[in-house]
Amino acid sequence: MQLTHKHGFRSIYALTVHVVFVTKYRRKVISAAMMLRLREIFEETCDKWECQLVEFNGEADHVHLLINFSPQVQLSKLIANLKTVSSRLLRKDFKVELERVYSKPVLWTGSYFVASCGGVTIETLRKYVEGQASRES
Repeated sequence: MQLTHKHGFRSIYALTVHVVFVTKYRRKVISAAMMLRLREIFEETCDKWECQLVEFNGEADHVHLLINFSPQVQLSKLIANLKTVSSRLLRKDFKVELERVYSKPVLWTGSYFVASCGGVTIETLRKYVEGQASRES
């Protein structure tokens, strides 16, 4: 993927972050079907925030996202929204499966990992995220 600079009203920018969400108690609950649904949810949410989901992958207990965003986006609010919306919709769509594991309405831990991608190429990060095995629980 070629890194392209975007143009704002008074700015030219190329902002990309690597985000990781981990399931509560590191439980291996994310199935292949859930992974597909999470991709849809994250893409739709990023679109609403005028961001772009560059890459998405993960395993049964965590997911990786590469996101391009604009300087107008407050990153902590975007991440909070991604976690809230994905948890709510996934718990709605996979209610039975998730209620077997969690007695409370949760999916993600309260924390997250985020790193700017300035020190490494997007292609290197893309290969890393693509290399994450998507396994069905």
